[in-house]
Amino acid sequence: MNNFSADLHVHIGSSKEKVVKITASRDLTLLNTIKECELKKGINIVGIVDCLVPSVLSEIKELIYKGLMDELQDGGFRCGKTTVIVGAELELTVGDGVAHCLCFFPGLSQITAFASYIKNYIKNINLSTQRCYLSIIELVKAVLDHDGIFIPAHVFTPFKSLYGNCTDSLTRTFDKYYDKIYAIELGLSADSNMADMLKELNSKVFLSNSDAHSLNKIAREFNIFYMIKPTFAELLMVLQNREGRKIIANYGLDPRLGKYHRTYCLKCNMVVDGQPPQHRCNKCGSTEVVIGVLDRLMTIKDQEVIHPTFRPKYIYNMPLEFIPGIGKVTRDKLLDYFHSELYVLHNASFDEIQKVAGKKAAENIIRARKGAVSIKAGGGGVYGHINI
Repeated sequence: MNNFSADLHVHIGSSKEKVVKITASRDLTLLNTIKECELKKGINIVGIVDCLVPSVLSEIKELIYKGLMDELQDGGFRCGKTTVIVGAELELTVGDGVAHCLCFFPGLSQITAFASYIKNYIKNINLSTQRCYLSIIELVKAVLDHDGIFIPAHVFTPFKSLYGNCTDSLTRTFDKYYDKIYAIELGLSADSNMADMLKELNSKVFLSNSDAHSLNKIAREFNIFYMIKPTFAELLMVLQNREGRKIIANYGLDPRLGKYHRTYCLKCNMVVDGQPPQHRCNKCGSTEVVIGVLDRLMTIKDQEVIHPTFRPKYIYNMPLEFIPGIGKVTRDKLLDYFHSELYVLHNASFDEIQKVAGKKAAENIIRARKGAVSIKAGGGGVYGHINI
């Protein structure tokens, strides 16, 4: 068995000079993503969630034809030192709300067949994260029928997530398919301590993924998988906690840095302080607020924090872009030298960092690593920030 770092939620901004994700950087192409994972981020497995788009599928086929990418026998695609897992993010109505979900497939035949099927139920297959006009049960069944994996995305965020604005019970939502949902994605504003306040999640694997809309955002959250080799078949076994395969660590933002951690008053344009849950502004009294992830969880929780025995440690990951005093020039120096942001953040010594970026940068990175910083919580679409 070996350890592999994985970020399973990365978007494509453009492919073959066509826009794929309107809100993503045009530099976020398939090949640029693979290079970023290998040369700067230290990511071994990347999940690309816009592979239903014909131009993206066509690009994958061309890379295989040119010998630059190989389709693996056990699922997944190999390009250089990086394994690509092909998938899609879809948006659908659930109850009175809207949720995003991730769907992953082992190979070209499965995702091509799924794309052919799903194009009849979505608005525009040429763009990312399109509205799907199936029920959530119908969508889960369709994914499973195509040998896929279904994962609720950023499951607690106030907009476009299941717990955030659709339901307080995944058991009821998925009904007979609940046991086929092996994992949920935590999102940037939650961690394992928060999610383990819900009893029905005691059997689920937690994933920490970046939801990257630009190259720099890749691996701001990631996972360490313990498995034999980086393939789709092994990934499935990891999510099922089967035959020794498992997640041994989640690396994610301190949830206070997330954009939706605490309730936010839309009139005062500020985070609502105070003991959660907060459902109105304690300054102006307004109920025109965006309910924070922590506040929502404190409202629907049904147990104190209980970690199942298989739950791995959750390690706070403070990306270089969040650390004061680390600008683009310094960040580029560090990544060009170490070829791994993960190594800089979690393993590089003070002396190693100082040699490349100077004493002040080294001090700030080490302090962020140790948690010796103060954090102002984010909310309402505004990231939290670190003070050193």
